[in-house]
Amino acid sequence: MIDLHGFGDQLLQGAVVTLELALSSLFVGLILGLLGASAKLSSIKVIRWIAHGYTTIIRGIPELLTVLIIYFGATSVLMAIAGLFGYDEYIEVGAFAAGVTALGLTFGAYATEVFRGALQSIPKGQHEAAIALGMGPIRKFYRIILPQVWRIALPGLGNLFLVLLKDTALVSVVGLDDIMRKANIAVSSTKEAFLFYLVAAFMYLALTIISMVFVSYMEKRASRGLTRG
Repeated sequence: MIDLHGFGDQLLQGAVVTLELALSSLFVGLILGLLGASAKLSSIKVIRWIAHGYTTIIRGIPELLTVLIIYFGATSVLMAIAGLFGYDEYIEVGAFAAGVTALGLTFGAYATEVFRGALQSIPKGQHEAAIALGMGPIRKFYRIILPQVWRIALPGLGNLFLVLLKDTALVSVVGLDDIMRKANIAVSSTKEAFLFYLVAAFMYLALTIISMVFVSYMEKRASRGLTRG
């Protein structure tokens, strides 16, 4: 039996925080990805430029720097805005909120390209058929386009989520009590670096395997009813 010197419960708590961070960032990233893909395919040039700027900037900055910029920058911006209204108390952005924002932005930038490719793969005839049936833009999107986009994009989004899951470890540098920070605390207390970093590695691996199984299930479910050649 491995002796974790009483840090087993804390590592499990860190795993829960890691999963909450990953799922929250995924939710934000999916929304940003859909919006970004729609913007890149827009007929309005300014909207396309904004979308291109977003994906270029976010994908060009290391995730760790994005986390640090959001964590420290958001505090400065909020305090500057509050100062305009006479509020001079210190405002701190929480590590979890900063992590969700940073990782959500990063996931969304990459998901934009996944969704854009999926949207472009939908035959134009299906758009025309939906219009011929009297469907409005919103109903056409939810009934015809989105189910197909989801099926096509799911493998790519699944891979992005696996990367996101591991990137959550970066948020520990701003004090979030995730797996990595709990492992660091245990190492500082016990001086057994190899043990606790190995345990942390297996915990991330376990979360990754569970995620892979779930993504595989979702892919099979999304592909039900399709004729395979």
